[in-house]
Amino acid sequence: MRLSITDKAMEKIYEINQNHENYVMLTYDTKKMGCAVNGLPTFRLTNAENSNLIKIDNQQFPTFINEMQAVFFAEEMKLDFINSMFRLSSPEGILNPFIPVNSVLEND
Repeated sequence: MRLSITDKAMEKIYEINQNHENYVMLTYDTKKMGCAVNGLPTFRLTNAENSNLIKIDNQQFPTFINEMQAVFFAEEMKLDFINSMFRLSSPEGILNPFIPVNSVLEND
């Protein structure tokens, strides 16, 4: 699994990363969706580490995903910053077109 981060997205991550989080964590957000399989692929900045994480190939920023959520993501992905929102996409299509900046910083 691989994630590329565009220059625009990296600039925004550096700008908002006031707590100096060390990792990008890909997550499958199911909050308010009613079911564990209904959700949206997204990401968070975090310092959290645990043994259930898989390292994602990414040259720009250390990136991980919970092994149980990997099925909800594409093999090749791109994170971009467009119109004041992050966008997660793959060659197959857009995974999440509207990831607000404030959601990237929220603590679970």
